[in-house]
Amino acid sequence: MAAVDVGASTGRKGGYRPSQSEIVLGFTLLLFIVLSVSLQGFLTLGNLFTLARGVSILGIMALGMAVVVIGRGIDLSQVATLAVSAAIGATLVNAGYSAVFGFGVGLLLAIAIGMANGFLVSVIEIPPLFTTLASGLLALGVTRALVVPHYQVFLEPGHDTFLMLGGNIAGGLPVPVIVFAVCAVLLHLFLSRTVLGRFIYAHGDNAQAARLSGMATRPLTMLEYALCSAIGYVGGVVMLASTSLIHLQIAESTVIFDVILVVVLGGVSLVGGRGNVASVIAGTLLIGVLLNAMTIMNLDVQTQDIIKGAVLLVAIVVDSWAHPRDEETAKQGD
Repeated sequence: MAAVDVGASTGRKGGYRPSQSEIVLGFTLLLFIVLSVSLQGFLTLGNLFTLARGVSILGIMALGMAVVVIGRGIDLSQVATLAVSAAIGATLVNAGYSAVFGFGVGLLLAIAIGMANGFLVSVIEIPPLFTTLASGLLALGVTRALVVPHYQVFLEPGHDTFLMLGGNIAGGLPVPVIVFAVCAVLLHLFLSRTVLGRFIYAHGDNAQAARLSGMATRPLTMLEYALCSAIGYVGGVVMLASTSLIHLQIAESTVIFDVILVVVLGGVSLVGGRGNVASVIAGTLLIGVLLNAMTIMNLDVQTQDIIKGAVLLVAIVVDSWAHPRDEETAKQGD
């Protein structure tokens, strides 16, 4: 079974082959230099802070998605889960409950949705694509029917301590960047230094072999989806703190595809068992620079979608080149 992806990889003939995250980081540096020279307003302190703030929430969500993809799954309900959980948490806070209680309930709800996804995938054996698509629609529909009929929840004044999560520290550094860094470090330690983290890699590499070796793959799958939802929820809370509102229409937008784009682009392989936190950081930096540049150039939504779609196709091709499939990783059933 595959071990943790460790940067450089080796080709079939034993020669050095750079990892996909290294390729992406190199391309990001080149793109950054080109844009700094050619695009007016890109290389300014204000825009760089805006860029950092803009990609932090996307990066947090991508960290959660990476856990599921490493385990050879996918979670299309992540954005819907973070939106409804944060909206319910904000509703409780507006009703007079403390921020700790309100957003704690939101966290428990997000974890419950993730565990339900993992249960349906591993025990009922529904394909993850259909499971998470359906659960996201269900959570969104129930929340709109019972809690947030008008799509959005504004956080009422009087919660300045909580709103600091979306503010800046001394020097103008956005707090969301710090939250992203903390989440990245914690997830790296979990995946690389714990038994459960190594089990996730083994599960994604070959679930059948993992089961035969004695791993409890069904609870492990539930853990993967629960972590995806919980980490994504952190991104939702930071989003709420940054704008003082959460809009449920984000669940119907293309944000989930941006998250998947970041994960795949950075080198978290769709065949499972490969990738790490560095892969997510690499993908986040490239997509952040790209989205920021397209915003400055005032490109329309259709043009941005074309560019992002082309980048995703290139990422899949690079993934196939950097991680050649052998007899083991080509197995797509278990």
